[in-house]
Order: sequence, then structure tokens, then C-alpha cells
Amino acid sequence: MTKQVVVIDYGIGNVFSVCNALKEVNVDAVLSGDLNVIKSADRIVLPGVGAFSRAMSALKDKGIDDAIRAFVETERPFLGICIGMQVLMQHSTEMGTHQGLGLIEGIVDRIDSKTTDGARLLVPHISWAQLHKPKSAPEDIWNQCVLPQRNDHNPAYYFVHSYSARPVHKDNLLAEATYGGHALTAAIKKNNITGLQFHPERSGKAGLELLNRFTQI
Repeated sequence: MTKQVVVIDYGIGNVFSVCNALKEVNVDAVLSGDLNVIKSADRIVLPGVGAFSRAMSALKDKGIDDAIRAFVETERPFLGICIGMQVLMQHSTEMGTHQGLGLIEGIVDRIDSKTTDGARLLVPHISWAQLHKPKSAPEDIWNQCVLPQRNDHNPAYYFVHSYSARPVHKDNLLAEATYGGHALTAAIKKNNITGLQFHPERSGKAGLELLNRFTQI
């Protein structure tokens, strides 16, 4: 039986492009902000672009924040993309301090505006970037997750963001991308929760393959 993926519709950004990408890999994607649909989903994708505070306000206003917390307790797969990843953290410093869902310990902070050599660094970070495993991470850290399993297959993914997640516990850090010499969080994971800073729906074939793997884990 085909498992249904619910893409949460909360009025923030690129929901249709995510649905279209899932349909390209023959996934039954349902766009919904209905709390009952969210709670009964086999898998959930939370996309989003824009400001952290606006995303959290939209989730709270619709009661979706509590529905997400209840969903992840069931151990069904959950994927957050871009702002949908950042709101998994405890809080963000974007335009003040704002509370997140608190599902993963850590903060979201602004990307440094200087390179590690002291040169000016353009923010937001807009580029295609390859992923790398965090330093001191076990070799098998990408086993049983959405990221590519083969070391010889390291595609680039599309990033556009001004803030970066900083998880407290290093075992929640799944992948990094380098920008201006800085290691930025590219993916996080905790149990059944996965977060991606980049946009798989805008990352061509590699992004589609990643979304397809999400439906199989």
C-alpha cells in the first residue's frame, strides 16, 4: 500500500513546489492544514521560506504547532525544509528572540558576515553546495537516513538562507555545508525527525532522490 505524505499548508512559502516534487517521484502528496489530516498522516513534510517568527506565528495561530509535537511522538517520519527545519529548534535570534517548536535542542543564529579569513561574506548564503559529514561523526552517520549513502556520490544542493541552526548535541548534526570557510548546519536529525536547510525540491535530480528516500525510511 502506498504511504501518504502530508505537506503542511500553513501559508508560508513553497508548498506547491514541494508537492510537485513529491509527485515527480510518484508519491501520494496531500497538501493540508487540517489538524486531523496532519495527525493521521503516514509521513509529514513541513516546508517554508521567510522569517522564523512569521512561520511560528502561522503554526501557532492554526494549532499546527501542537499537532506537529503530537505527531513526532508517534515516531512516524517527519521532514522539515528550510524554515521548516529551523522551527524545530528551541529559539531563533532573527529579528529578536523567538521560540521554536523545541523538538531539537539548540538555537538558530545569523550567518557570520565575514569569512574565516576576515573578508566580507555575502549574506544570505545563496548557492549550490555539497554536504559533508561533521568532524568526529561516525562513518555510518548517513546510514538509514535521507542523505546519499555512497561516498562516491556527493551532489550539490540548493541553499538560500541568512540564519543557521546550531544544535546543542552533536549527535543531532547530520551534515554540514561550507560557506566562507564556516561549517554551516545543512541537515539535522533526532529519532524520526529530519531537518534540511537546503531545498531538495529545487535541487534537481539529487533533491528528488532525497525526497524519494524520505518516503522509504
